Amino acid sequence: MGSRTEKNTLFESIALMGKAFASPVRLELLDLLAQAPRTVDQLARASDQSTANASQHLQALTAAGLVSRTREGTKIRYALAGDGALSLWLALRDASIAGLGAVERAARDYLGEEVDAIGRDELITRLRAGDVVLVDVRPAEEYEAGHIEGAHSIPIEELQKRLAELPADQAVVAYCRGPFCAYAHQAVRLLQANGREARRLGEGWPEWRLASKPAENNRVA
Repeated sequence: MGSRTEKNTLFESIALMGKAFASPVRLELLDLLAQAPRTVDQLARASDQSTANASQHLQALTAAGLVSRTREGTKIRYALAGDGALSLWLALRDASIAGLGAVERAARDYLGEEVDAIGRDELITRLRAGDVVLVDVRPAEEYEAGHIEGAHSIPIEELQKRLAELPADQAVVAYCRGPFCAYAHQAVRLLQANGREARRLGEGWPEWRLASKPAENNRVA
């Protein structure tokens, strides 16, 4: 049987991964990487951090085994370290929603009033029936990295001027990054304000991919 020192070392090693979650900046970086691999400069811009600060947090996530990195010429591209890391982040996020009232209140304050939502199974049924059009309102580079099969890419900032591209005789379902992403909420409000029947998908792209539903995946070049 091992010694107490060895057992302590074991749990200290596991705690390294837990400590990596103890930063709101690192959690946001994980949320961004759940959508698409990115360079440190891209992550810094998306999270409103300095490049130096984002780099420090990425080093901590890499040391904890949550993030991998690949050199591409003079740049390094970061990605989640597999589906295990993604599942762990989603589990933490969902547990916080279920168990912490403060998270639910903060999400409500950030997202605003709830909008009509649709579940995965109903969406699949309606897509097969051809009576709904699915719109991915995330940034184009996230769509290119992976998206739900059949979804149209219309980033939220382009939606108003591209409304005419959406069939007038079909309802619209918008989806984005997940429950803490405001893009789908904004899209539904905009569409409804323009007289369109619209709902948001109750989950985001990462959850859909993990559920092994039909998907089109292309790694960002």
